[in-house]
Amino acid sequence: MPSLPFFGIDLAAICAIIESMNQHEITSPIELLDDQGHITEEGWARRQLWRYDRSRIKAPWCRIKEWDYYCVLSQKREYGIAFTVSDLGYLGLSSIIWLDFAKRTFTPIDSFKLLPRGKTGFSSTSSRGDLRYEDKKLAISYILGEDQRRIVARCPSLGDGRELQCDLTLAQDPAADSMNIATSWKENRRAFYYNQKINCMPARGEVTIGEEHYPFEPGDSFGVLDWGRGNWFYKNRWYWGSASGLHEGVPLGWNIGYGFTDRTPASENMIFYDGKAHKLEEITFHINPNDYMAPWNITSSDGRFEMKFEPVLNRHSATKVLMISSIQNQLFGYYSGQIILDDGRALKIDKLLGLAEDVQNKW
Repeated sequence: MPSLPFFGIDLAAICAIIESMNQHEITSPIELLDDQGHITEEGWARRQLWRYDRSRIKAPWCRIKEWDYYCVLSQKREYGIAFTVSDLGYLGLSSIIWLDFAKRTFTPIDSFKLLPRGKTGFSSTSSRGDLRYEDKKLAISYILGEDQRRIVARCPSLGDGRELQCDLTLAQDPAADSMNIATSWKENRRAFYYNQKINCMPARGEVTIGEEHYPFEPGDSFGVLDWGRGNWFYKNRWYWGSASGLHEGVPLGWNIGYGFTDRTPASENMIFYDGKAHKLEEITFHINPNDYMAPWNITSSDGRFEMKFEPVLNRHSATKVLMISSIQNQLFGYYSGQIILDDGRALKIDKLLGLAEDVQNKW
């Protein structure tokens, strides 16, 4: 909706306030789960206010899912890298994925560990607690500082004999807002999804592959953290989109997503502008499932996020290990369109690098 003044009143801003009243915002620290394993108060927050305690989860160890995922993209240099460390109870999955948007190629290195059963070492909060995973195929370390996140990774061979070395530091403004959501499933209120996304973290460092050096520098390169904990249903499908960068020199990004749990208390859709969150209502991805590389249209129910997403690379994978299967279409490309902030300001977006995905899991 455009910002139209009416007797000195900004109608777009009023509509945004009314829409946001339909979503429940958490503003004070609380326990995530009660003694029966239910979320004490569902909704969304600008900080990680829910206190996660794995011992309160009322579910078998095979249903508990924990993961830390980072993706760092360089807008101008057209490359990026992603890291996953996850514990699904009966299987641990860790990976490093090198992304080359100019060549439209990706190189994944995956490592599986049977029956980690929650012993991988995940922290109860995203703000402290280092994490390390290492085997013969790869090594990943997340090292947390007061206002930064360092990622050190190594892979002896990308499959062609070249070694990958990575040392990246993501700067994090402690005062900046992030996306936080805690929701449950209608079918079982003890099944829950607790997630934080931190956007717009400037990246500095270098990835070396063989003799080639790939620098990441602030102003051009930004990282996002996807921090998740939950008691999940076996079969799920979700849609997720994310982008981070600069708009006329000001940090700008967004997190958009839907597809699982009961989102009546809140959506996870937010715009981040200059460190502040601007809450959106429902998002819809308009995708051609027969051609994921065709342009996507992404719209919002409140009219504040209207974007075309033009993919340049599909990190497609179809994995089946024991009882786990995953069909992933994670697209990287460029967003163009318009977003409207809480105060009614409209920002025109022209080719901001980001990701959008359609994932179907049985895990």
